[in-house]
Amino acid sequence: MLDGVCEAAGAGNGHLAREDRRYYQQTLKSQISCSGVGLHSGIDVTMTLIPAEAGHGIVFKRTDLAEGENLIPARYDAVSDTKLCSVIRNDAGASVGTIEHFMAAVAALGIDNLLVEIDGPEVPAMDGSSEPFAFLIDCAGIVEQQSARQVIRVLKPVSVADGASTITLSPSDGFSIDMAIDFSSDAIGRQTRSVEVCSSEFRAQIAKARTFGFRHEVEALQKMGLGRGGSLENAVIVDGHTVMNEEGLRYEDEFVRHKILDCIGDLALAGWSLHGRIEAERTGHALNNKLLHALFADASNWDLVPVEEIDLPATYLSAAE
Repeated sequence: MLDGVCEAAGAGNGHLAREDRRYYQQTLKSQISCSGVGLHSGIDVTMTLIPAEAGHGIVFKRTDLAEGENLIPARYDAVSDTKLCSVIRNDAGASVGTIEHFMAAVAALGIDNLLVEIDGPEVPAMDGSSEPFAFLIDCAGIVEQQSARQVIRVLKPVSVADGASTITLSPSDGFSIDMAIDFSSDAIGRQTRSVEVCSSEFRAQIAKARTFGFRHEVEALQKMGLGRGGSLENAVIVDGHTVMNEEGLRYEDEFVRHKILDCIGDLALAGWSLHGRIEAERTGHALNNKLLHALFADASNWDLVPVEEIDLPATYLSAAE
């Protein structure tokens, strides 16, 4: 998973001591559930987060499907669709969609192992952001496990592009994202933002940013039987150059913040924490996933090392609260 917490744990030299608790894998203290409507399916679903043993990773379980065919690992190579959201699918055809907002919260808050039981094909939209999922994790509590966490260390730059859309992952201390978006609507325009991906920054700057779309696109999707659960309650809707939501935006640059949120969630499918810098221009789910495929296609691009074996900056890890 992607992780990081900005608060340093002691150590006045700018680096962390080995006994820091975030050097170990983490799961939840207790199970917890939530319910809501799927953004695209419009189906009411219930999702239960269940603590899992060390080394388990994040795995979804479709409880409405037959046992033995209903486990879906949250991995980049299980992604089957990126048109409207990130969808993962197993070899038996079982799938779960719109996982990116949930995965962003799981990753940023440092959860390594979790069984996610869900009785439908899509993660509930909640309010269109990651904040409700972060709240669930806080309510359940976090516990460390007696197994070392590992980190995907980026060894050389990896880039993918599609026209004007680009994303590059480069070696770096910690994990950071430099994001730029550009839309013709005056309600959005060009927005840029840089973030150190850590739990404190995620909570304060990213988690509340909601998904967004344009009114004409939403209407077209609904005519095709998609976007059935979308509303002003779980998305920012732009009509021409105007934000339709009565309460307005949560941030002046909420749009680019949400794109960062999506990127965190998509890259969480790497399976372990990424140790590198992202520079992205107009990226989306498809390109984010292509970046992970490009990274892992060449073994010289990366290595997997225990956290204790690399010199992490104090911004990267800290004790769970």
